[in-house]
Amino acid sequence: MKKKAKPKKYKPNDEISSVNEPLPIYRSIKIVPAAMDFSYRKFARIAETVPFSQREWASILHLSEKTLQRYAKDNKNFEGIYVERILQMQELIKTGLETFTSAQAFYQWLKKDKPLLGIVLHFSDLTTSKGIQEHIDAMERLQHGIII
Repeated sequence: MKKKAKPKKYKPNDEISSVNEPLPIYRSIKIVPAAMDFSYRKFARIAETVPFSQREWASILHLSEKTLQRYAKDNKNFEGIYVERILQMQELIKTGLETFTSAQAFYQWLKKDKPLLGIVLHFSDLTTSKGIQEHIDAMERLQHGIII
């Protein structure tokens, strides 16, 4: 017959354990300005930095060209959903102008299909927030010399 094993007795450790990890760095959340304060003139200042056509801007903002023309004619204020998309595009444009030698080079890069990590980025992807962010991420990789 087998003998029962006696349970081991452990001595308590007198040392206090602690974790020494660096604190995470969190990005601040950008506050979207009130929609009533975002006029067509503000949009035009952003739009004139890149050679997008009015049709392309209308597609990106999910507006008809005619509606965009009315905004221009009356210097109408954009609604919140459009302001958010315009600000995302502003970030994309800023990153693009930092990455490429000119606005035209940036535009040509956007117009090309770009295979990236198992997906292909198209210009038409700029109609979604995810697509805009994927383009920004791709340019940031290019800035660091990571070409996938």
